[in-house]
Amino acid sequence: MLHGKTALVTGSTSGIGLGIAQQLARQGAHIVMNGFGEYAAAQQAIESLGVQTLYHGADMSKPAEIEAMMQAAAARFGKVDILVNNAGIQHVAAVQDFPVERWDAVMAINLSSAFHTSRLALPAMLQANWGRIINIASAHGLVGSAHKSAYVAAKHGLVGLTKVTALETATTGITCNAICPGWVLTPLVQKQVDAKAAELKISDAEAKKLLLGEKQPSMQFTSPEELGDLAVYLCSESARNVRGVAWQVDGGWTAQ
Repeated sequence: MLHGKTALVTGSTSGIGLGIAQQLARQGAHIVMNGFGEYAAAQQAIESLGVQTLYHGADMSKPAEIEAMMQAAAARFGKVDILVNNAGIQHVAAVQDFPVERWDAVMAINLSSAFHTSRLALPAMLQANWGRIINIASAHGLVGSAHKSAYVAAKHGLVGLTKVTALETATTGITCNAICPGWVLTPLVQKQVDAKAAELKISDAEAKKLLLGEKQPSMQFTSPEELGDLAVYLCSESARNVRGVAWQVDGGWTAQ
C-alpha cells in the first residue's frame, strides 16, 4: 500500500515509534528513524521487512539538527511523504516546583519539534499534492493530570497544531491527524510497572492492574503495533477525508 513512499518517524528506536515504523514498513514504506535509543537492532528489524532505512540522531530540541535530519531524508529518498511526530519526554512535578529547564525541554521536544518537522516537510508534500502528518499526542492532549503541567500543555498544543495544519491543507491531498494513546505497554512503561511491583512487593500482573485502574477503564494496555495499524489506516486512501482528528486509543480514559 505504501510502496515508494518514505516515512520519517521521530523517536523510533523503541516503544510506540518503533511499533509505528514497523507497521508502515510492512506496507512497503522506507523508514527514516530517529531517537536516542540503541538504534542498530531497531534498524535491522525494520530492514528485515524488505525496506530501506536511514537513521539520523537529531536532537529534537534543536531546530538546526531537525533541519539537518530533514535534509538528509530528502537527499536519500527524495522527500518525506509520511511524517510521524512521536518524540517525547516527560517530567513530573507540581507547577510551583517545576524546573524551568525541564519545562523548556518538554515543550521543545513534545511540541516545537513537530512544528519544525511539519514546516520543513510541507513544501514537498504540497508540490506532490500528497502527504500524511500524524502527530502522536496523548490522552493528555485532551484531559489533564496533576503534576504533568508541561506534558499536558505540550500535548494539548500538539492537538491544536494538528487542527490548524489540517485546516491549512484541507483542499489538498495532505492530511494531518493526531493519535491520542492512553497507557501503552512500552519498555518505558514496563519499567514503571516493575518499580511499582518492587515497591509494593506485588506481582507484575497486580502492578499492571493498579496502573491501569487509575485511568483506563478497559484495564488493558494498547500495544505499539495497534497504534501502528491506526497510522497505516490514516495513510490510506480510505482516510483521505479524515482531517484534524484527535483519535483516542485509550481504553475509555477520556470518555469518563
